[in-house]
Amino acid sequence: MRVLGIETSCDETGVAVYEEGRGIRAERLASQIPIHAAYGGVVPELASRDHIAKLLPMVEEVLADAQLTLEDLDAIAYTAGPGLIGALMVGGSLASSLAYALKIPAIPVHHLEGHILACRLEHPAPEFPFLALMVSGGHSQLVAVSGLGRYRIVGETLDDAAGEAFDKAARLLGLPYPGGPELAALADRGDASRFALPRPLKNQGLDMSFSGLKTAVRLTIDSCRAPDGSLPDAARADVAASFQAAVVDTLTAKCRQALEATGLTRLVVAGGVGANRALRESLAVLGRRTGTRVYYPRPKLCTDNGAMIAYAGWCRRTSAASEPRIVARPRWPLDELTPPSG
Repeated sequence: MRVLGIETSCDETGVAVYEEGRGIRAERLASQIPIHAAYGGVVPELASRDHIAKLLPMVEEVLADAQLTLEDLDAIAYTAGPGLIGALMVGGSLASSLAYALKIPAIPVHHLEGHILACRLEHPAPEFPFLALMVSGGHSQLVAVSGLGRYRIVGETLDDAAGEAFDKAARLLGLPYPGGPELAALADRGDASRFALPRPLKNQGLDMSFSGLKTAVRLTIDSCRAPDGSLPDAARADVAASFQAAVVDTLTAKCRQALEATGLTRLVVAGGVGANRALRESLAVLGRRTGTRVYYPRPKLCTDNGAMIAYAGWCRRTSAASEPRIVARPRWPLDELTPPSG
């Protein structure tokens, strides 16, 4: 069975083909960073327009790379939410239209389920059950995963997501958009012990909070400014390193507590922040100390991509709707999902 996957939830256009028994046949990803950089963040209308311009040519390119035609497809999966409503409608409209014309199923996919399942594209793939740490620009959650569609959120952020906190701290440091990777690169040159930044709620349950940390970063930056208002390069690097250490320390502590609370022995890291090297190193140490097997997808599967949507669609192939419809849910709690029918 071959499934075309389409991802258009926010500011990246992803297309891929997954084939049962062979894995990902071909994939393409187009970033919109140059479009949104001038605004310091994603502009929804511009995101939707860029998806419209790029999506169909990318589908044609991916099929050509896989040496397939539209008629070789057995289903089309697309991100149905959560995400920007206009962006979701672009992917959903094309997927549903193509599926209707080809007389094959269109499968709406939950974006976060795609991230959680991305690790199962790797070898060895994690077996159920496991604890998933979902860390991205819009989500920070700890999820006990007992099977496909069986998700229990055991902890989540009360305010900013981890990736959002990275971006906001980077903006305070004057780093270009998107700030997360830029801050991580700057942190490599800094002293993480120079500033004692807070670890909000570190030992208080499984929920997370990062807004207070962002405020602490702003106050620290202000205290380091030169008389002319500039921020010395060494101080910038040290603030970045101290901030990253605080986030990584907090996330690692929350994972340790969640593993103890759930009794799970496998940890899956999902989402864009999962590509952060310092976080991976810290969780690897946690794994060795606790006997936990830690799984990461390759970095390009951490960010939004079509491969995870194609695979998640294949996993849900038995519950595809027979009638054509476009599903677009900007807000869609992960724990509303159920196992596939059929």
